[in-house]
Amino acid sequence: MSDIEPSSIIPLIGAAQMELSIVVVNLLILTILLFLSALVSGSEVAFFSLSPKDLEELKAEKSRKNSFVLELISRPKDLLAIILVSNNFINVGIIVLASYISNPWFQNEFWEGHQTLFFLTQIVGITFIILLIGEVIPKVYATKNALPLAKFMAYPLNTISKTPPFSWLCKGLVSGTELINKRAKKHDLKLSSDDLENALALTREDNSDEEEHKILEGIVKFGNTDVKQIMRSRVDTIAIDEDSNYTEVIETILESGFSRIPVYRESFDHVIGILYVKDLLAHLSENDDFVWQNLIRAPFFVPESKKIDDLLKDFQNRKMHMAVVVDEYGGTNGIVTLEDVLEEIVGEITDEFDDDDLVYSKVDENTYIFEGKTPLLDLYKVMDIDGKEFEEQKGDSDSIAGFMIEQAGKILRKNERLQFNGFTFIVEASDKKRVKMVKVVRNIEKEHE
Repeated sequence: MSDIEPSSIIPLIGAAQMELSIVVVNLLILTILLFLSALVSGSEVAFFSLSPKDLEELKAEKSRKNSFVLELISRPKDLLAIILVSNNFINVGIIVLASYISNPWFQNEFWEGHQTLFFLTQIVGITFIILLIGEVIPKVYATKNALPLAKFMAYPLNTISKTPPFSWLCKGLVSGTELINKRAKKHDLKLSSDDLENALALTREDNSDEEEHKILEGIVKFGNTDVKQIMRSRVDTIAIDEDSNYTEVIETILESGFSRIPVYRESFDHVIGILYVKDLLAHLSENDDFVWQNLIRAPFFVPESKKIDDLLKDFQNRKMHMAVVVDEYGGTNGIVTLEDVLEEIVGEITDEFDDDDLVYSKVDENTYIFEGKTPLLDLYKVMDIDGKEFEEQKGDSDSIAGFMIEQAGKILRKNERLQFNGFTFIVEASDKKRVKMVKVVRNIEKEHE
């Protein structure tokens, strides 16, 4: 064996040291990329997990970091685009670098003969590392430390969002998503209320929650209900004359128990405002000379044909609970409240001031006695019918008495009858102007046909 000269060993050692240095540097860069991936992934959970309390804390403590957090969270689509773009760039870097580092380890006869196994091993190994270190661990941590992590990542994410080409990519991603959403909406499956009602009927089971089904049915019918169908008519509305003295106003409030009362001038067709009882609390000791009219608030008028889902939005936007219902000629038909609207979904809402007197009485399973002014909607609820046939034939009427008069073409007298779709309506009490009490009988023979 010939002796190895020292001069030939030195280059080998230098090459080995250089190769080792490159591996160490690559491993260091890989570690940094994994750490960055973990921070970016965790920030996604951190920002979108901030509670209302956290947001209030950020608003209360004025600082640059807090302002960055609030600015980013106010643009959720842009924030999500920044996180996704950043994370994808980092993960691509991790994959490329991890493949480069691992390639020399697989350069032997075994792996060269099993290229598919070599490829799958690399993919599984790198994917496991990214999922564990870059996704699972940071997101678990972020759920418990959302606010500190959001503050820590606010400045870097804000900087990335304003730095090309990342800013261009983020804007392109958001714009592309909005374009896809707009096109998708054009092809949305449109279902009618009848389709939804049929779907609810199919899902009804003997052991299902009846109250839940009633609420769902109320939601389905919600958009098809007019204000006229749920309003309190003018004959049943408590109102105050503008010329009333303060003592009379207080007496009316105490007798009615309402917190908001319409105020009219000369007649109820000229409602000038709404009196809020809470506005009088500071003036309870005043005498009859007190000018209570200065406390009247502006009224909100709605047409009787307005849909109650639109009315609910108006109540929310205006922060009001009562509206005055007017007809096509500007006359006052009655009032409608936020409670009336909500009752169409959740059912009757009662409080200690509500009148508990029965508006109907049940004679037997198929016979009920109603006041003539009872809305048809209440008839449907009490007798558990869908009321489609009534709605198709009712015309402009919305009460039981109005329906009977419209169908008969006259004001029915006591004991006169009206047959309609398997129901018999019998007048129990009436006068020259209106039908006061009505007996409604469900014809069993009709049901069994």
